[in-house]
Amino acid sequence: MENHDFCLERGYSIMKHKIKTTILLTTLAIAVMHIINKCIASAAVIKNMLNANTGNFFEWRFGNIFYTKTGHGNPLLLIHDLTPYSSSYEWNEVVRKLSKNHTVYAIDLLGCGRSDKPNLTYTNFLYVQLVTDFIKKVIGQKTDVAATGISSSFVVMACHNDSELFNKIFMVNPEKLSKLNSIPGKRSKVTKLLMDLPIIGTTVYNMIINKSNLEYRFTEEYIYNPFRLKGKYIDVYYEAAHLKESGGKYLLSSLNGLYLNVNIAHALKEINNSIFIIAGDKCQDINNIINAYMEINPAIETAYVNDTKSLPQVESADSFLEQLHIFL
Repeated sequence: MENHDFCLERGYSIMKHKIKTTILLTTLAIAVMHIINKCIASAAVIKNMLNANTGNFFEWRFGNIFYTKTGHGNPLLLIHDLTPYSSSYEWNEVVRKLSKNHTVYAIDLLGCGRSDKPNLTYTNFLYVQLVTDFIKKVIGQKTDVAATGISSSFVVMACHNDSELFNKIFMVNPEKLSKLNSIPGKRSKVTKLLMDLPIIGTTVYNMIINKSNLEYRFTEEYIYNPFRLKGKYIDVYYEAAHLKESGGKYLLSSLNGLYLNVNIAHALKEINNSIFIIAGDKCQDINNIINAYMEINPAIETAYVNDTKSLPQVESADSFLEQLHIFL
């Protein structure tokens, strides 16, 4: 009996020791991850290539929105693609020439670049509200809007809700309609929950948003001819992803969770505004994507920028401007 009690006591002592060791090692690992995350965030922004002093801030109800305003003439709002590493810098190669005949507004969307990156679920409707409020309160008149990628979807929705705010709409390589129809599922919610965790989520974010992955994205998806890519773009996009303590992870978790998707077919069909698609001719499946849009709204006009992929305004600015000026 004594031996039995001794064995139980010894087993309990060993288990208690293992639990303490596990807790200690886990705490230590989390502390190390936290330090590494801080170092990555600090190193990413050390070059200060996205200086917030170069623009203005719109005090929106969900956070401050960075924007620049240049030039004179009819207003033109430029909206970058929606990724954690995107910003209004996407339009940097074309803003100066556009500002000769237009008052050009270029914004960093909420969760991107120099704008605030609050911990919330980012949805298409959130950005519909942002675009609408920005035009009403900052621009103050009917405006042309150019948007890249998935950002085109909430411009379409915003125009459908209040068409009097919009003049012409330019969609640069818009998102595939079938992809926009995907909705969040259980797996999406788990993914978002993991990414939103304070330290572990930031570590996962840093593993995904690194320079190697950005270089791959640019050379394989965004740019057709890698020799056209200026080295600073990788640094700028990397910095944008890690500004505001790597708060871009909340946007990434919403994107991966499919919370930004919305079926725009009904809105696209009912819009009477002039709509134009400017596409990189080397984008994967671009002809089918455009045809799907035109099946819903046959009035859409299209133009291609030769030898470019997802970011023709970056890769071939002059050719992009030629096509844009035709429609403007």
